[in-house]
Amino acid sequence: MAIVVRIDVELARRKMSVGEFAERVGLTPANIAVLKNGRAKAVRFSTLEAMCRVLECQPGDLLEWVPDGDA
Repeated sequence: MAIVVRIDVELARRKMSVGEFAERVGLTPANIAVLKNGRAKAVRFSTLEAMCRVLECQPGDLLEWVPDGDA
C-alpha cells in the first residue's frame, strides 16, 4: 500500500479516543477503524475536511505516501 493513514498518530498527540473522534467527525467508530487500518479504498473530501477540522491539522498530517516496499 502506497498511502499510509496516520490518524492514530494524530489522535495520540491529542490524547483523543477513537470514539470521541468518530463522534466529532460524524462517522462510526467502525468506519474510523477502517480508515486507521488502511482498508479504506477512498476518502471523501468532506470527511477529510472534518477530520482536519477536529484535529486542527493538514491533510498531509493524516495521509502519507510511501513507495511500495517501504511501508
